[in-house]
Amino acid sequence: MSDVTLIDEAEAAARVHGICFKNGPPRKVGVELEWLVHDDGDPLVPVGPVRLRAAYTDLERLPLRSALTQEPGGQVELSSPPEESLTGCVETMNRDLEAVRECLREHGLGLAGFGHDPWHRPRRVLTLPRYAAMEEYFDRAGPVGRAMMGSTASVQVCLDSGTEGAGPQGYRQRWRLAHLLGPVLVAAFANSPFSRGRPTGIRSTRQAVWAALDPARTRAPDEAEDPRDAWVAYALGAPVLCVRRDSGPWEVPSGLTFREWLAGRSAASRRPTADDLAYHLTTLFPPVRPQGHLEFRMIDAQPGEDGWIVPLAVTTALLDDPVASRTALQAVRPLDLRPYYRAPGNPLWRRAARHGMTDAALRLAAAACFDAAREALPRLGASAAIQDAVAEFTERYVARGRCPADDLLDQKTFTPARRPAAAAGPLSGKDEAS
Repeated sequence: MSDVTLIDEAEAAARVHGICFKNGPPRKVGVELEWLVHDDGDPLVPVGPVRLRAAYTDLERLPLRSALTQEPGGQVELSSPPEESLTGCVETMNRDLEAVRECLREHGLGLAGFGHDPWHRPRRVLTLPRYAAMEEYFDRAGPVGRAMMGSTASVQVCLDSGTEGAGPQGYRQRWRLAHLLGPVLVAAFANSPFSRGRPTGIRSTRQAVWAALDPARTRAPDEAEDPRDAWVAYALGAPVLCVRRDSGPWEVPSGLTFREWLAGRSAASRRPTADDLAYHLTTLFPPVRPQGHLEFRMIDAQPGEDGWIVPLAVTTALLDDPVASRTALQAVRPLDLRPYYRAPGNPLWRRAARHGMTDAALRLAAAACFDAAREALPRLGASAAIQDAVAEFTERYVARGRCPADDLLDQKTFTPARRPAAAAGPLSGKDEAS
């Protein structure tokens, strides 16, 4: 039930402070997988909203353990329940994915693992008020918001925040390490070098899209001794994306922070409630989002039916195994670690998106991190199949200074769609990922 209690700034700060980091020993593992949906016979054929709706209606009838949602561009997202182990998480998601794929096949559709749609222009197929408001909000700064909503897909890893104490299992160190590992994960798993059939010059075009969006809601929070304080300041200082209404289009304020809304310094039609605060937190998209647990949001969707297992396994091992955490922290120290709070728009993250594993410093850091993850997986009880998948990825990509995007660039298999010759990618004007 919605909480319609009116709140002031002190109450809002207390609520955010209390819910953003749930403390306890790291145990739970989860994953959220976004997939592009395409015509199984010819990916260049656009899939219309009516066809997508019919397929999604059938998907909703499946007895899945994972939560099923549809993204504004028609992407399908599966969010696993929190599992007690990495292996349990993989097994649950594999079962659900098998059912989803079989259902989509009956509609002549398939799932594609790319960080950015390589074939089509972005489009919004959902007409929900949330997405109409989001489109209006981001359109004020240009077309890149539509690319984010309609053309991107990711692997989002969800791990416990950690304990109150110090050390590798403490939430302060886990929060910091998550951000320091971000560019390594971007580079190693970059898998979106195409847009509308042509190379963008960026191995993770998806990450370039996020770096070009409204920094007030997509950059990392400022560094602070206690990340809970940093997140409170970030959340209350972020612009309000929309003010919901019971009917009709939602309001889309301009330049109104949540703190200002709380103080009544706005022309919004009403004052904010506790439920408005909870909703506001869902409209913030930093690279690592604290939702009681930590949500890693910087990883491109991966190729193949089970490519998603590798980023899930590597990220879990580096955060949840204390030995691997210490090794990872040492591995990233030689990188340009100027304040991570500017991520994903700082130079290191931009290098990771553009160059992937061809960046020598990122390649060295990734090699050490992947080796540490491989050693940690048996200690975490990972299945042989998970260990083999990580080993194969390490040999195929990391050890050779490559990422999945390089395979796509080598194959040159994407037939250019009809599009203006001057538009090389989803970003308008000057390449904002350079």
